[in-house]
Amino acid sequence: MKPASALKAVISMDDGVLMRGAFYVLLAAAAAFLVIDIREISTAEAARPGLETLPDVPIFLPPTTAPGAPPVQPSSPQEVLRKPMTFNLVSGGILVAEGTIDPGAAGRFASEVEARGEYIKLVSLNSPGGSVDDAIAMSKLIRERNIATKVAEKALCASSCPIVFAGGVTRSAEKDAVVGVHQVFNGSIERPSAEEAMSSAQETTARVARHLDEMGIGAGLWIHALETPPDRLYYLTPADMSEYRLTTDEVPMAGPGSG
Repeated sequence: MKPASALKAVISMDDGVLMRGAFYVLLAAAAAFLVIDIREISTAEAARPGLETLPDVPIFLPPTTAPGAPPVQPSSPQEVLRKPMTFNLVSGGILVAEGTIDPGAAGRFASEVEARGEYIKLVSLNSPGGSVDDAIAMSKLIRERNIATKVAEKALCASSCPIVFAGGVTRSAEKDAVVGVHQVFNGSIERPSAEEAMSSAQETTARVARHLDEMGIGAGLWIHALETPPDRLYYLTPADMSEYRLTTDEVPMAGPGSG
């Protein structure tokens, strides 16, 4: 191949391939820094009286601890968001999923979907996040059943909640919806060793990245999560969500939601 032709081929390389390559290079580096973040968060948790800790799941710290406030204050109080996730079917085929994604939430969600059948057209999310395993399982089931997802006005979808959101066949975030991402970490009382934390961080990061890719979400979304410590949130703008294909152009339906 002539030099000019080779240069042309490189220039014409798909931007998505370049982005994906850079993304996976970041994964290993992010996992190393996450070990440090885990230790720092452990100390911070001990100094925060009354902070509720869920075993073996990422912890959501209220955005008031972050250097930047959320674009709007979520309408639901923390005591509501801290409760294990509940499911409530309202008019228009909208299933409101509200509360923390506790271990077992995916099982309850699957039972709800099985019982309600085709009545569920859309899942409206209002959650500070929680169990990554449950979030991925919920997301996969939503996609399998061709259900849409939404974050309503002043509802919160943070931490692992956007993983669930990504499962929708169509995805909408209403005006003033609060959507945020950050690194995940083990929130159990028994702290892992540095080696265990590193292994867990790498495995979890890879699983989430692979799932988001399968859902058609742009790699840039998870890069923002990797860059944001677990006690902070990167708040996604409407432009961010559109750019990374977390939201789709189609708004599936109008109706009551959470928040």
